Amino acid sequence: MAPGPDFRHELTIKRSRFITVLRRVEDETMARELVTDLRREFYDARHHCSAFAIGADRSVQRSNDDGEPSGTAGVPMLDALVKRETRPGASPASAAADLSDVCAVVVRYFGGILLGAGGLVRAYSESVSAALDVAPLVRRERLRLFTIHVPHAEAGRLENELRSAGYVMTGNEYDAVNTHVGLAMADADAVITAAVERLASLSAGRWHLEGAGTDWVDTAMDSGR
Repeated sequence: MAPGPDFRHELTIKRSRFITVLRRVEDETMARELVTDLRREFYDARHHCSAFAIGADRSVQRSNDDGEPSGTAGVPMLDALVKRETRPGASPASAAADLSDVCAVVVRYFGGILLGAGGLVRAYSESVSAALDVAPLVRRERLRLFTIHVPHAEAGRLENELRSAGYVMTGNEYDAVNTHVGLAMADADAVITAAVERLASLSAGRWHLEGAGTDWVDTAMDSGR
């Protein structure tokens, strides 16, 4: 999921309303906060079913049927998340089921028509899948982080040069003299050497890369399919 407000999508299936809410989450506490928030907002709904997958290897996976027959809501919702193939437009060989750090809650208002077990499974799965079709997603990569200390007057030019060259910018910090420009790149000797050489060329050797560890970084926005 892209950072920012929750994403919402609604389907009506045999007069029942299925309101899917997606939120980017970093841990179980954040996922459970979404459920709590929606129970408060949709206090009169019959069900608030949930599923989430968290972590680079999606090691944390949970689902909850919230009163629906066992296995008819939370599990199909979780399947819709963890089996989602991202990277729209990529070749089939490069597509991957790698969606993570997202919580889905489906709020159901019962419409008076029983769907049966099979109908519920399809409805909850379709609700999450339809939301993911149009939700804003981002690609994340584990990258090396660096900082460049640059006089304020020259920081804008440096950032423009680095962005034009395809580097991922991670935000700036400031002190009385310098702007501390943050960027990220692949942890590969050739990539880092090229960055060092480019920086030396731009600054006549005055600016240098300072390592700042590694982290998962948002690298590109993908709209839903």
